[in-house]
Amino acid sequence: MKFSVYQISRQGGRERNEDRMGYAYTRDSGLIVLADGMGGHPEGAMAAQLALQTISAYFQKTANPMVGQVPAFLSSALMAAHHQIIRYAAEKGMLDTPRTTLVAAVLERGYLQWVHCGDSRLYVVRDGELLTRTRDHSYMEQQTHRGQDTSNVNRNILFTCVGSPSKPVFDLAGPLQLQHGDRVLLCSDGLWGTVKDVEIVSELATQSLEQAVPELVEMALKRGGARCDNVTVLALEWESQADFQSSRISTEDIEEGVFASTIQSGVPDPGADDLDDEAIERSIAEINAAIRRTAEKNA
Repeated sequence: MKFSVYQISRQGGRERNEDRMGYAYTRDSGLIVLADGMGGHPEGAMAAQLALQTISAYFQKTANPMVGQVPAFLSSALMAAHHQIIRYAAEKGMLDTPRTTLVAAVLERGYLQWVHCGDSRLYVVRDGELLTRTRDHSYMEQQTHRGQDTSNVNRNILFTCVGSPSKPVFDLAGPLQLQHGDRVLLCSDGLWGTVKDVEIVSELATQSLEQAVPELVEMALKRGGARCDNVTVLALEWESQADFQSSRISTEDIEEGVFASTIQSGVPDPGADDLDDEAIERSIAEINAAIRRTAEKNA
């Protein structure tokens, strides 16, 4: 695999930045993931960090060097992240649970597959056009899709998220066969809340990633003003010939069993490192069982 990646997270007018993002890869598989800890609930940053760390841990154990059954992995990994957050809240005796949105994608064999829960988005841009984007799990998007009036609907109200007391609703999509030069962008609502889809596509289509991503982030911060939400963007170009070599990645020379990740860094709380090993092993077993069931079903 060859790809370029560029990422930025900027704090807006909030007390703290509760967005988290990162990527990981083996010789034959890649993972990109972004989470936006939800305000109005406790420890949003912890929810986002736990989600990323949990999914990264599963990816490291499952991608040897490929995940294989990607949809089963993505759905099981999201649910494992959800249970990890619930367990964290229970162990701390919290009256309310930390919550986060989540969007994650796996690149394997030249295909992209993804899962999302909440309103953090994934965009795919090809040849200057928007190929696809995720649909938010919000009441506004739901009403818009139904052709109903949204003038009195708050766009920030979601009907699902990771870490809520009820089982999260999530969507799986793909596989999408990637072509040379395809751009994939993950972002929190701090970006798309003030920057229109057509503007996001235009920047990705006409600029390099190292130009487009900072410009999009600055545009969102400027338009959001003093009360701007945090803005987090992770963008990837598939099989790029980018000049910014520091962010160009080739996995062709990586040995089997080698795992690289940016997700473990930047832990907001020392206790966030201490994931429950027993829970991880239990969830890995659930993932493997789901993969076996999917394989048997397709056989």
